[in-house]
Amino acid sequence: MSPTLIGIIGIIVMIIVFLSRMPVAYVMAMIGYLGFTIMISGQGGLALLSRNIYDVFSSYGLTTIPLFVLMGQLAFNAGISSRLYDTGYKYLGSTRGGLAMATVSACTAFGAVCGSSPATAATMATVGLPEMKRYNYADELATGAVASGGGLGMIMPPSVVLIVYGVLTEQSIGALFVAGIFPAILVTILFIISIYIICTIRPEQGPPGDSFTWKEKLKSLLGMGETLAVFILVMGGLFIGLFTPTEAAAVGAFGVFTVSLFRRQLTWDGFVKSLYETLATSCMVMLLIAGAVVFGKFLAVTRIPFNIASWVGGFDLPPSMIMAVIVLIYFFGGCFMDALALVTLTVPIFFPVVMALGYDPIWFGIIIVMVTEMGVITPPVGINVYVVFGVARRVIGEVPLESIFKGIFPFLLAVIAGIIIMIIIPQIILFLPNLMY
Repeated sequence: MSPTLIGIIGIIVMIIVFLSRMPVAYVMAMIGYLGFTIMISGQGGLALLSRNIYDVFSSYGLTTIPLFVLMGQLAFNAGISSRLYDTGYKYLGSTRGGLAMATVSACTAFGAVCGSSPATAATMATVGLPEMKRYNYADELATGAVASGGGLGMIMPPSVVLIVYGVLTEQSIGALFVAGIFPAILVTILFIISIYIICTIRPEQGPPGDSFTWKEKLKSLLGMGETLAVFILVMGGLFIGLFTPTEAAAVGAFGVFTVSLFRRQLTWDGFVKSLYETLATSCMVMLLIAGAVVFGKFLAVTRIPFNIASWVGGFDLPPSMIMAVIVLIYFFGGCFMDALALVTLTVPIFFPVVMALGYDPIWFGIIIVMVTEMGVITPPVGINVYVVFGVARRVIGEVPLESIFKGIFPFLLAVIAGIIIMIIIPQIILFLPNLMY
């Protein structure tokens, strides 16, 4: 058999095994090992498997992942999310849909110290849903805003998905981080506009809440002062070259830990839970990367990525049309797979194609993260929807899944609008990286 045919069979077998619900990391590593063994040798397959798994888990660059995850877990267990929400509530809560707007804004702010979409959704659901229920917000708007706003944790630096993309494509993680700031702000604004339109057309969806004096509003800013200071320290250090991404992650984790101790809001149980969740999440991400690296080496031997690049390059189509097809593939893939798994699986295939078309790798990274963000709120997988469903049942009572999926629809349109804007105006993504790097 030709190498290309072996590669195609490997991909088909992998998809079939996915249907058995085996962990994605194990499936990619297993298929990559077996394929490499068939094409090279048994000894070569074992060497590939052991070397790549060891290289991933011993990689200095990948220590950014557990450190940024730890930063997010400490922030959650220290109550930073509650203070961020309180600030947003005092500024926006008195308008129609204001609590939903505050929730989305707090999701963006919390994403700056978390980097995980499901974690952001779970945190803000715990804080925001009871408040919106108290002011008689419709379940659709309340849960839809939390589930969709949680997706902003994937774009706002430090983003775990962007770290993985940077490792797989050998791009600057610092450049990817700064590239994600303006897109995250843009999507946040589009979400707020969507909420305003919804509540203008149907005022019963989001009644206004309490009003606050300017003194109370300004005082609430002090509650997020430390969070803002940590974010400026981490991102500012990256901007001016004071820190590498790994050092910035360490500084951020230490900064949040210091703030938590200073405010005396981090208990011993909360600290232990932060370490446990960090270990579990980091191992999951590392295994995904290791599996993707093994599978990527197998694909490289089959030359499928290079053949696809040559094949696509032979199309008599403008690059924008080919990019549109790739974006659609990511969109539909995100409906059935976890965002991180989808990125680790497909980037080795599509990245050479995108480079052959002449697109900027930093721009492409932000675009696919934006597209996979839609996957965390679209059926049938929609991980954020299920996270919010579970939290809602605990804090406000049963909310039908259909109501949550119905509630995310306006936000899905907002993300699509944001992607179109960034495709038309790529400088929204590239301005800061070009300025800083």
